[in-house]
Amino acid sequence: MKISYNWVKQFIQLDWDAEKTGELLTDLGLEVEGIEKYESVKGGLEGIVVGHVLTCVQHPNADRLKVTTVDLGNGEPVQIVCGAPNVAAGQKVPVATAGATLYDADGNGFKIKKGKIRGEVSNGMICAEDELGLGESHDGIMVLDDDLKPGTPANEVFNIENDTVFEIGLTPNRADAMSHYGVARDLKAGLLQKDINIELITPSTSSFRVDNRTLKIDVDVEDKNLAPRYCGVTISGVQVKASPEWLQHRLKAIGLTPKNNVVDVTNYVLHELGQPLHAFDANFISGNKIVVKTLKAGTKFITLDEVERELHEDDLMICDAEKPLCIAGVFGGLKSGVTEHTTNIFLESAYFNPVSVRKTAKRHGLNTDASFRFERGIDPNSTEYALKRAALLIQELAGGEITSDVSDSYPTKIEDFQVRVSFDNISKLIGEELPRETIKNILSSLEIKINSVTDGGLGLTIPAYRVDVQREADVIEEILRVYGYNNIQFDEKWHTSISNTSRFEDYKLQDVIATQLVSQGFYEIMSNSLTNASYVELSEQLKAEHNITMLNPLSGDLSVMRQSLLFSGLEAISHNINRKNSDLKLFEFGKTYHEFSEGNREEFKHLSIFITGNTTSETWMQSKPVATDFFYAKGIVNAILTRLGINSTKVSPIKNELFSEGITLSLGKIKLVEFGIVKRKIAKSFDIKQQVIFADFNWDNVLQVVKNRKIKFQDIPKFPKVRRDFALLIDENTTFAEIHNIAQQSERNLLKEVNLFDVYQGDNLPKGKKSYAVSFTLQDEHKTLTDKQIDKIMNKLQQSFEKQLGAELR
Repeated sequence: MKISYNWVKQFIQLDWDAEKTGELLTDLGLEVEGIEKYESVKGGLEGIVVGHVLTCVQHPNADRLKVTTVDLGNGEPVQIVCGAPNVAAGQKVPVATAGATLYDADGNGFKIKKGKIRGEVSNGMICAEDELGLGESHDGIMVLDDDLKPGTPANEVFNIENDTVFEIGLTPNRADAMSHYGVARDLKAGLLQKDINIELITPSTSSFRVDNRTLKIDVDVEDKNLAPRYCGVTISGVQVKASPEWLQHRLKAIGLTPKNNVVDVTNYVLHELGQPLHAFDANFISGNKIVVKTLKAGTKFITLDEVERELHEDDLMICDAEKPLCIAGVFGGLKSGVTEHTTNIFLESAYFNPVSVRKTAKRHGLNTDASFRFERGIDPNSTEYALKRAALLIQELAGGEITSDVSDSYPTKIEDFQVRVSFDNISKLIGEELPRETIKNILSSLEIKINSVTDGGLGLTIPAYRVDVQREADVIEEILRVYGYNNIQFDEKWHTSISNTSRFEDYKLQDVIATQLVSQGFYEIMSNSLTNASYVELSEQLKAEHNITMLNPLSGDLSVMRQSLLFSGLEAISHNINRKNSDLKLFEFGKTYHEFSEGNREEFKHLSIFITGNTTSETWMQSKPVATDFFYAKGIVNAILTRLGINSTKVSPIKNELFSEGITLSLGKIKLVEFGIVKRKIAKSFDIKQQVIFADFNWDNVLQVVKNRKIKFQDIPKFPKVRRDFALLIDENTTFAEIHNIAQQSERNLLKEVNLFDVYQGDNLPKGKKSYAVSFTLQDEHKTLTDKQIDKIMNKLQQSFEKQLGAELR
């Protein structure tokens, strides 16, 4: 939310610098995320002064140029070459002096320098209005008032607005601060704690009066639950035109584009008081009647953005006697708004049910300034005041007369909240006993009425606009934020409890593996658990009927809970590749969510690993970078399992449609991890053209296995290892995993390691065969092995390979 400092100063006369004010706002809970400068004219006309043209003669070397001498008020006239057709002696003109910077329409600056133009010296530039950012005309230079003195700074001549804009990260509960008045109200309370008592100035509506009653528009609120309060008034004879500069500056400072004086007033009051308004062209209201109601589901309605929308039966609509005009609290209709031809308007100010507005806005994918406020809860008791404020401003800027009484449908007053707060609870929650007088002063400064005071506590009335303060804890939070979190003293004692937890706790194991992956060059990502419902269509492995759908999705891209961590990782990869960062190693701990039948929902923990691009970069020692491959990923996966103490896993071909090829590692019947190469079709749908390797650990199963394993330790053997090699001729479909498993089954005690160190396929081998060179490491932990023992084991291994795999020794 953008807040103009100049605008805030209309409510409180404060002369603090912006940085200091920003610190106070942050301390009050209105976190200032950034402070920007706003200039109605970029550069603020710095270096631009009034000049008096003393002489003007034809340029000797150019037909379209003039050579002038200009008095800049410093006693030494300067020579300036000018190409404007209307330049003449005796004029007062704006001059950009040497060193000044001018800006083009795109905001690009260029510096004025001394130089020569076609052989004649030029010490500045006489400017047209578009060159100064004061208009669009470039027909000639600006000619100023003859009464101006040479040397007068141009920013004193023209109405230049210099402002400071706060970017406030407003939390959803602070509906009361969604306006400049609300921010000023908080500032006043904060300043009072610094012994600075400043009056809060509110715009007066005492001059509001009905001029005549020639345009009466009846209001009928059919659904009073969805529209608890609805006010309206007519203004006739308005002249729609551009807003004055002061109003345009206010809107531009907070990022709004001025449209016309009537619409700009509604936007102004919205950001001034927090009350959304809507101005209807009264000539398009059929039957001189406004009806607030819901319509049949499926009713077509075209909004201001020229999109035809299909209404829901719960969408509250503002209608006339024949047709819908506006989606209440959200967006206006195409033909109901104010145009340059409008002369009579019906001005609306209302309080709509926050839940209804929020659901309607989400259903139609609309997020407007009005819905932003309505759905959080505005002040129901300022509706009429804001209406009169806007009506007076429209009269001031667009003329016209108030031609009806204010219609105000408010059958059931929204009451203030009654809360009792205990002094003891205040001290307990805050951690410090505050003076009772301080507590009462803070509450009064927040417009919280103190009804009763006892030794035990206070009876309070909370204004209806403070929708976030309805409990004792909420009141204490208000006291604390105004008193200042930084003013609470630290306790001299540190009270803590030590829990006896297992070393196999989930978070501890996650930290161990995360640390290991980071040390291997991986980056951790944290993605949204909400994702796009269409992603399940990328693989038959995932089913749309297993999606858990959000009842109130933020957008179409965040409408379901994810069934796989793959797609959020691919989004991150695509984002990085598009920014020339294609060598990636990422990991994420997260959950997947599934609905297997109605009401039967389950969630599972996962560790996902993504590897793509090159594992090493190009260096002077290695001209070609090393590309990521399946076996590099396999090493990463095995290192994780080894770190967790999981060995002797079973390898089987993958049966997951997300992968083009890969393997599954299991321990018994417990599946631990699937990893392999992501299908090209899936990667391509994320605009990824390079190979992506994905490993998906079932973290719930990993935790189950790790917690059930006992830690064993033994002395380092004192006796040497022995290595023997086989060159095996085997079928081309035989895998190393099969060789490894057979070897482990044949010799469980002395065989310590099996390693594949060479693979050959090609000439001099029978068709359908390949050669594996495999090493076997043997060791007896209690004595030195003899040749007889070693030969016996190797013969046993050979026979096992021949019998089970049909292998031959080469």
